[in-house]
Amino acid sequence: MNPTLLRALVPATIALAVGGCGRSPKASDTSATEDRGEKKAAPGDPQIAVLSGQQISDAGIEVTRPTVGGVAGAIELPATIEGDPQGVQVVSAPIGGRLVSLTRNLGQAVGRGDTLAVIESREAASLNAEVEAARARAALASTNLRREQRLFAERVSPEQDIVAARTAAIEANIALRLARQRLSATGGNGGALNRIAVRAPIAGEVIARSATLGQQIPADAELFRVANLAKVSVTMSLVPADAGRVRPGARIEVTSAGRHQEGRVTLVSPILDETTRLVPVIASIDNAGGTWRVGENVSVSVLLPAAGNRSVAVPSAAVQMISGRPYVFVRTATGFKATPVTLGRTNGGSITVTSGLTGDERIASTNSFTLKSELGKSEARDED
Repeated sequence: MNPTLLRALVPATIALAVGGCGRSPKASDTSATEDRGEKKAAPGDPQIAVLSGQQISDAGIEVTRPTVGGVAGAIELPATIEGDPQGVQVVSAPIGGRLVSLTRNLGQAVGRGDTLAVIESREAASLNAEVEAARARAALASTNLRREQRLFAERVSPEQDIVAARTAAIEANIALRLARQRLSATGGNGGALNRIAVRAPIAGEVIARSATLGQQIPADAELFRVANLAKVSVTMSLVPADAGRVRPGARIEVTSAGRHQEGRVTLVSPILDETTRLVPVIASIDNAGGTWRVGENVSVSVLLPAAGNRSVAVPSAAVQMISGRPYVFVRTATGFKATPVTLGRTNGGSITVTSGLTGDERIASTNSFTLKSELGKSEARDED
């Protein structure tokens, strides 16, 4: 190329390059972003609600796993709350006498072995005296045995004397143990020779008290009823046709006055009630928080499992509608993710999920509306 022409072209090329570098990048950047598909999420799209463990606890959000196995239907019927038969104990007077102390009132908590009452009587004096006499005889027999052992070692007493002393010591100790056991069966010492203490057989709460201070009572008279109400029973009656579809271990849902709780069937009686000709059914539910009261009437749904069905069910409170679609909040490492689901039939307080969940997830089962509100806040921040 001609050197003169080359020298003329170099300045023009440099000017064009500088002009290109100073051009505004907005148009090209927008095109590139659109080509990559990195668009801003539209309002209403599911997002992740970032919450710490403390925030989840403060919001009262419970995390559970969905129920896998499916439900074929539910039997709705009335029922009654009763105390657990293994958790209710009648406290009776072991001997007759006069009540000189009552330490518990209705509703008060008791521990196992706590003194509930003290009875004063001649029989109590006899039992305590028998223990004291047996203790004295056992101490004397032990002293005699030691003396005979010493004399036998010194070759003063014959062997038959030490054998007799050993036998007497054994019999005295047996008599002492028997006297102590007889006293222990009545409740133990009540602070004086003529008194015994009546003690609580289990830990729980006093639910009945039929004793009055100073009252003269016979042996075996009922004084208190103590119940451990951490678990309660739900009793109901089914017609034989329905009872044939229920098995021990079946899930139930108990509802009353805004309260809801799940439990398990523990007994389906093989015998009809003679009066009603119905099948008694008993279920057990947790009552550690004192939610349910003995004698209360409730509504129960007995959930019937569908054989061979692997569908997933979640509590109704776990489902939230977002932009017209149902979502369930699945727990993540940083909070919860709103996962779209397809719903099936409703059974009691549960809803079948036909797609969207596998059953292995951990989901927000209560107060999920709080998470929905958190998503709304996130969307508002994104728009700002």
